Order: sequence, then structure tokens, then C-alpha cells
Amino acid sequence: MKMKFLIYTIFISCFFSNEISAQRKNTFTNPLLAAGADPWCVYKDGFYYYTHTTGKNITLWKSESIAALATAPQKIVFTPPATGPYSKEIWAPEIHWLQGKWYIYFAADSGKNESHRLWVLENSAADPMQGEWVMKGKLTTPGDKWSIDGTVYDHNGSLYLLWSGWEGDINFQQNIYICAMSNPWTTYGERVKISSPELHWETHGDLNNPDDVPHVSVNEGPQILANKEKLFLIYSASGCWTEYYALGMLSMNASSNLMDTASWQKMLQPVFKKSEKNKVYAPGHNSFFKSPDGKEDWILYHANSKPGQGCGKQRSPRAQKFTWKADGTPDFGVPLKTGTPLQIPSGKRK
Repeated sequence: MKMKFLIYTIFISCFFSNEISAQRKNTFTNPLLAAGADPWCVYKDGFYYYTHTTGKNITLWKSESIAALATAPQKIVFTPPATGPYSKEIWAPEIHWLQGKWYIYFAADSGKNESHRLWVLENSAADPMQGEWVMKGKLTTPGDKWSIDGTVYDHNGSLYLLWSGWEGDINFQQNIYICAMSNPWTTYGERVKISSPELHWETHGDLNNPDDVPHVSVNEGPQILANKEKLFLIYSASGCWTEYYALGMLSMNASSNLMDTASWQKMLQPVFKKSEKNKVYAPGHNSFFKSPDGKEDWILYHANSKPGQGCGKQRSPRAQKFTWKADGTPDFGVPLKTGTPLQIPSGKRK
């Protein structure tokens, strides 16, 4: 009798142990990595290719599961030269698959912030972790002004560049601009300003800097999100060094002209902001990705876990699923508390 009871106990213990193990394999918790600002990923051919700002190089991660970044293979694919126009302050890299090749877009400068511009790397290998990343050169924006946070959007076969930039040559405010592209490394025509920091929640950012510019307002990190007949431009606003850093949204009909400022309508309130209850501060600089089966939409963003951490190395990448409202607009909800168990993106389980 005792032997039967012992066997039964062992069976039950193993069953629940396996059940818990299976559940853990299918769940994850934020943050995805201990640190990493400006997170970006793309899902292609069964793998997530992820990158974020390291400041000193461009590193790629490759993983079958977004939840496994911490143990995924990684590779430095670009190390800047010691000097030159793209040698310092490597910011906000993005990897894109365009016209049969891989491209990485990033911002860099010569050691002086006012020289920040966009740059392009190209790789013709099927796997971006393989092959050679070639410097295609400077992605010169119309007017050639200060430019960061470049992203490329393919709309009905036409490429568009969106970025955050200065109107002139002085750091007074960052606007969001758009222009057309003739290929993945060349722009043409005029730049069009489609968003400026004008609402109260967008204009927090007193730098007290030595250039006698007392107030800096920010719109940055533009990302296009499409749903049905609508396009949404999600962007970050206010200074990342403040507690007010949050996501805003512009929207337009997909059939309208992306290059017409009047096509874009701005939401009056942020669509994703800090949650003191969940201890998530300054969430922003996001990107989007689909689940492996294409049925779920996910937002990838960075945030701090304490107030006052600003734009430092404490920012960590987090991901959470979002849904759509009845009117077709995205519902990002609130940033979730770190450690909350989440189901991994639907589809292939690892």
C-alpha cells in the first residue's frame, strides 16, 4: 500500500512538474533583456532579428522566440571607425528586409551632436547574421539637417523615409519629417514636416543647456502601423530624460497622400504612457511586430523601472500584445509590470 502511494505521489509530482515546465516554455516576463534602449525587431523566415542602441556598435540577436533574447546568439555586425562622421553616438539602429536585401539604418555623429545624420548598411545574404555588411553611405535627408531615428516604410511599393530632425541648425525642437525614396539608400524631393511638439504633454524637456536654449521639445522615434484602411504613425514625445516621455499617434486614410501634412490627424492625448501603479516610467521609442502565425500584434518598447532614471542605461526592452478598437485604432493598454507572466507570441512554441 505504501509502495502504491509512493508511486502515485511520484507520478503526480512529475505530472505537475512537467505541466509547470511546459507553461514556463510558453510564457515569458519583461524585461526581455537587462538593458537596451530603442528596441527594434523584425520577424522573417521563422526568426526574430532584434537590435537596440548600444552606443558603440550595432549588434544583432537572432531567435526563434522573442522571449529567448537573453540566451539567443548575437553578433556585432558593425563597429564604427575611431574617427569620422559616423564614429560616435550610434543610435536607434533598425534592420529591414527591402527589395531582396537586408538594410540597417542608424544615426551617428563625429563626436558633436549637431553633426548627427543617418547612415545605411547593406547585406545581400539571406541570413543577416551571415554575409558582409557594407556601408552604403550617408542617407542624406532633404536639406541635410540634423537627423536621427530613421525608419523606412513601404507603402504600396513606394518607399518613404521618416525621421526626427531639426528645422534648422539649432537644437530648439525635434520634428517628425517624411520624404520619398528612390531606393533603400537614397532620398529625393522635399522633406515634409508631419508632426511638431505642440501639445502640453509633448513639450516637457528643460535642458538648461549652455547654448541659451531654455526649452527643448521633442517628437522622435516615428513608426508606421497599418490596419485595414488606416495608417497610424506612433511616435515618442517630450524629453526621454523626463518622466513625461510617452507615445503619441497620428492617423490617416491609407488612400491619402503620406506627403501631405493635412492627411495626418494628431490625437490630443498620449496613447501609451507611464504607469506609476505598475512601476513603469518613460515608456517609448517603440517598434511593432507580428506573432509567428501572423494573428497577433505586439508592441516592443523601452522603459525605466524607477522614476528619475532618464535616458541612461537602466532603460530595458519590453514587449506586450495589443488589440484593436472597434473603430480600427490600436489599443495599447497600459505598460505591464515587470515579472508579469505573458503568453509568448502565438504560433511556433519554443
